[in-house]
Amino acid sequence: MNARPYSLAMDRLRGAGLRPTRQRLALAKLLFENGHRHVTAEQLHSEAMQANIRVSLATVYNTLHQFTDVALLREIVADSGRSYFDTNTSDHHHFYYERQGRLEDVMGEGIKLEHLPVPPDGTRIRRVDVVIRLAD
Repeated sequence: MNARPYSLAMDRLRGAGLRPTRQRLALAKLLFENGHRHVTAEQLHSEAMQANIRVSLATVYNTLHQFTDVALLREIVADSGRSYFDTNTSDHHHFYYERQGRLEDVMGEGIKLEHLPVPPDGTRIRRVDVVIRLAD
């Protein structure tokens, strides 16, 4: 086990080619040290403030997008104007509980996709994300 409190976060950032700034380290620690989760920028900002991490909401958004760009996170757009950031970057899909505004993982083997459209010339399908919307 690492003795330094930010070792795991620092290793992840360096492994992804990101400079481990104070703010990136603090947000990475919040995101990655308690298992897989789905979080909005607003939720992470609130957690940071509760942990006495002084960071603006804009910085949280920028950091989440930087983490997404280097594949530390996956962005899931559940509704117009609402994105969740998923720490589980493996191939999987989601249930979206519309009233609760909550995502839950659905593992890939539970869904079979057939007859995908042919992608436009010069492109390829990289990944298919399925969000199953649930009403209660």
